[in-house]
Amino acid sequence: MTNLSDLIDRYLEFLRVERSLSQNTLESYARDLVFFVDFLPPAAPAHEEEKPGATPPHLELSQDDIRFFIHGLRAKGLAQRSINRILSSVRGFYKFLIREGMMGKNPFSLCESPRFEKKLPSFLSPEETRLLIESTPDPGTRSDPAGIRDRAMLETLYATGLRATELVSLKLNDLNLQSGFLLSFGKGAKERLVPIGQEALKWLKEYLVGPRIIFLKNRPSPYVFLNHSGEKLTRQGFAKILKQRALKAGVATNVSPHTLRHTFATHLLEGGADLRAVQEMLGHADISTTQIYTHVNREHLKKIYDKHHPRA
Repeated sequence: MTNLSDLIDRYLEFLRVERSLSQNTLESYARDLVFFVDFLPPAAPAHEEEKPGATPPHLELSQDDIRFFIHGLRAKGLAQRSINRILSSVRGFYKFLIREGMMGKNPFSLCESPRFEKKLPSFLSPEETRLLIESTPDPGTRSDPAGIRDRAMLETLYATGLRATELVSLKLNDLNLQSGFLLSFGKGAKERLVPIGQEALKWLKEYLVGPRIIFLKNRPSPYVFLNHSGEKLTRQGFAKILKQRALKAGVATNVSPHTLRHTFATHLLEGGADLRAVQEMLGHADISTTQIYTHVNREHLKKIYDKHHPRA
């Protein structure tokens, strides 16, 4: 009988190879499946008549088992969004087992993820965005390599709506500064072409011919954004820099890299951009994911109405 841990390793390898998922996403799947493995009863000792490679029988669950599993996740204090993600990961695992001929049916196919109210994404106002971006480098100080790098990153993120992982993974070959576009590789290794605004282009050029060369110390690197040691900046490193810059700018909102992505989309739609164009620039596979920003836009319009209409 096949070991459950081996099955999960095979599933994760399938996701890596066939679906080109990033290491961060694979680790998320692995964490989700840990909750499921902990829930399952211990596997019974294998019998001699069991075929090698057979699926562990304790994976054959009833609907009552699944309800008990969901109840256990709630008892752990997990948020509904986390529970839905775990159920999705487990459902995908069973689909893999069926694909491999190791299961006849998916017990989670009838299990719908409980609905929850979608939380509107947080975003910055145009003034907050200006304060954040212009907080670096220090006014009048153009000999600050880290400050110029940070300005180039913030300008690029706000100009393109990239995810943090996409930003720090940018390579020199992905930039076409002459035409004002960059090539980004998003989830599932899907590539998209995104325009870069003039302000972001200006700071990118200044960073590339100055601070980046200083960071490299005569060593090669294909990546655009580097740390002081000349190595690729990490997603966590950028998030830390962003929080420091937001604090310096006096922006009270809890700013994360995704906040600037939300801000990019919201400001475009408020300016009259086409929803399909925003979807393409964000790299959303489904336009329903992009439509959340239309709700944000309606909220913005309602506030303006309430504030300025004499009969509101």
